[in-house]
Amino acid sequence: MLQQYKHILVAIDGSYEAELAFRKAVEVALRNNGQLHLIHVIDTRAFQNISSFDSAMVEQVTETAKKTMDEYIVTANDLGLTDVDYSIEYGAPKSLIAREVPEKKDIDLIMIGATGLNAVERLLIGSVTEYVTRTAVCDVLVVRTDLDNKHALNKKKSSIGQDI
Repeated sequence: MLQQYKHILVAIDGSYEAELAFRKAVEVALRNNGQLHLIHVIDTRAFQNISSFDSAMVEQVTETAKKTMDEYIVTANDLGLTDVDYSIEYGAPKSLIAREVPEKKDIDLIMIGATGLNAVERLLIGSVTEYVTRTAVCDVLVVRTDLDNKHALNKKKSSIGQDI
C-alpha cells in the first residue's frame, strides 16, 4: 500500500535546514494532494530572563514571524500549492512540534530540518529535531539534502525566495 500523507507539518525557525524541509514538504504535499501546515514557535523561555520584560518585545518578534510566514505562503503558492496555512505558537518548541500541534491539526507527517542549532546550542538545550524524532505522534522525515538530494548542510544559507 502506498502511504499518502495528507496533513504535513513543517517547523520554520529561520534556518537553512528549515527552508530545505519547507521546499521538500511543498513537493510532498503537491504529489499527495495534501495540506501543508507551517509552524513557527516563539520560545517564551527566552524572555523569562529579561528583567524588564515588555510585551512590546513579544509583539515585535511575533510581527517579524508573521512577515516571514507570509513570505513562505507566497512561495508555496508560487510553487503551485494552495492548501497551505501557518500558525505562530508560544511555548516550548519540542512539545509543540512533536505532540501538541500534530494532535490538534491531525498531522500525519512532520518534515523537519536536520538541525537549526549550532553544536554549542545543541549541547546546552538539546536538538528539537532529535526530540521530535523520538517522541512525535506521527511519522517524521528529517531533511538533510537539497531538492537534488545532494548533502546540503554545509552549503551557504539562503533566504526565502532563492533557489536552493
